[in-house]
Amino acid sequence: MSNNKREDKAAKWKDIVGRIVLVMLVLSVIYAIYMLITAPSGVPDNGYEKVKSDYVLTLFQCLVGVIVMFIPSLIERKFSVNIPDIMEAMYFLFLFCAIYLGEVRDFYYRVPYWDVILHMFSGAMLGALGFVLVNFFNDSEKVNMHLSPIFVTLFAFCFALAAGTVWEIYEFLADGMLDTNMQKFITADRTVLVGRDALVDTMKDLIVDALSSLVVCVIGFFTLNKQAKKSMLQ
Repeated sequence: MSNNKREDKAAKWKDIVGRIVLVMLVLSVIYAIYMLITAPSGVPDNGYEKVKSDYVLTLFQCLVGVIVMFIPSLIERKFSVNIPDIMEAMYFLFLFCAIYLGEVRDFYYRVPYWDVILHMFSGAMLGALGFVLVNFFNDSEKVNMHLSPIFVTLFAFCFALAAGTVWEIYEFLADGMLDTNMQKFITADRTVLVGRDALVDTMKDLIVDALSSLVVCVIGFFTLNKQAKKSMLQ
């Protein structure tokens, strides 16, 4: 299969996945608004009953998901950066798994280690995105910059960690302002965690982000290093 056919196929799958995820998120927004009106207020009668505050989180997450879906295309148009279609498709799948399956379908509580799986995925994806961004500047004729493989790797790793930290800040602020439970300091049976137990989810997410992005960055380093040595021999 030629490169053009592969690119066309990847672009087609990206569009299909993007449309499906967008439709699911929009439907989830409508569902969350309806449940926000009809759901009871205050503390639930049992540990697994959802109340208005739970649907506030669902609505907020779905709205954010709809907005951030358009970030890749906005970056491509504004900065003329070519983000690989396969990476955009993976980004849409991550939003689907994190927001629709995680929040709307309660996979965070129903599926063991769902949060860990998502952070492994996002850490690896952010590490790869860091490589894409640096390579864009490295290959750009407008920018006189030629970075070594070790620096590109370091940037990609730091970029992934910074993005993961920004996400945790976003969760912390949302929990404080909207009375949500994004940082999972309240268990499924409504037990409020305190002290070190309340920090476990946040620190676990950051550690998983770091380890998964490190794996991708190490692979990327050896790949770039091999390409650099090959170009020197030519």
